Amino acid sequence: MNIYSLREKLNTPHKIVIIPHQKPDGDAMGAAMGLYHFLMQLNHFVAVVTPTDFPAFLKWMPGKKNVEIYPFKKGKCERLISEADFIFCLDFNDVSRCEPLEVFVKQAMGIKIMIDHHTNPVPFEDIRFWDDEASSTCEMIFRLLFEEWKETEKLNQDIAACLYTGLMTDTGSFRFNSTTPKVHDIAAKLMETGMEAYKIHEKVYDNFSENRLRLLGHCLLNCLKVIPEKEAAYFVISKEVTQQFSMEAGDTEGIVNYGLSIKGIRFSTLILEDEDRVKMSFRGKDGYVVNVFAGNFQGGGHIYASGGKSFLSLAETEQKFLTLLHQTE
Repeated sequence: MNIYSLREKLNTPHKIVIIPHQKPDGDAMGAAMGLYHFLMQLNHFVAVVTPTDFPAFLKWMPGKKNVEIYPFKKGKCERLISEADFIFCLDFNDVSRCEPLEVFVKQAMGIKIMIDHHTNPVPFEDIRFWDDEASSTCEMIFRLLFEEWKETEKLNQDIAACLYTGLMTDTGSFRFNSTTPKVHDIAAKLMETGMEAYKIHEKVYDNFSENRLRLLGHCLLNCLKVIPEKEAAYFVISKEVTQQFSMEAGDTEGIVNYGLSIKGIRFSTLILEDEDRVKMSFRGKDGYVVNVFAGNFQGGGHIYASGGKSFLSLAETEQKFLTLLHQTE
């Protein structure tokens, strides 16, 4: 089966589950909710199941009340996955990225569809719609629904608002080098539905809690370290800091990018102590490739934006990072 025969199968109602990656961001949730609103028009029984909660600044999305968050409804989510005819896996290219749903997705009998734009996919799917040169998974959803399947009459403001969110966030508000003419063309088509782009920007970027803003200020003042001879900057954020500012899902998103705003810095890293691991985000620019570096921390991703993890202590992870950094040319 390919994406075209899949469309034929969708002419009759089915049970469908849409799964973004754990701790979903604007692109993951935008893609999931955009696809959700499209499939609902085809009269399917559709459920969006998230492995973890998603940020408050994304909870304005149309249809968000119908999202099933696994930690809150484990039994229901497991049943939905096991009974699904089709499982759309969005914005991840390795089934481990939807942990703790990984085991249920692997066991499910439904047809699995990967739609993604990250490099080096690890096969687990039955159907793949993938392009590592795409700006975002929301771009991939637009291309699938409205270019490959030519369903332009079904593009409405709800779908447009969701997909625009992913385009905007994954391109850094259209400033990253992934912002191609194609991205602007898609954004224009989304805006032609009457969706007001400036309101999406306000909802995502002007919707901080006071604690989140104070956390950002603390990190810039106290957690930022700069190594000019390596054209690098990094943040080390401990559990004590996140607890001090009552950190919620999404509160550290975007902090890593501030390192790149320093003149002469081409590599920025966020080292964040989580409950059972240390999470890492890597960003680069001007030829500084970060996905290879992320491989040292069981990670990977895009050339200029990658993630990783460490099961060492926070201090040991920082030391490993510094050792590797000073070994680079």
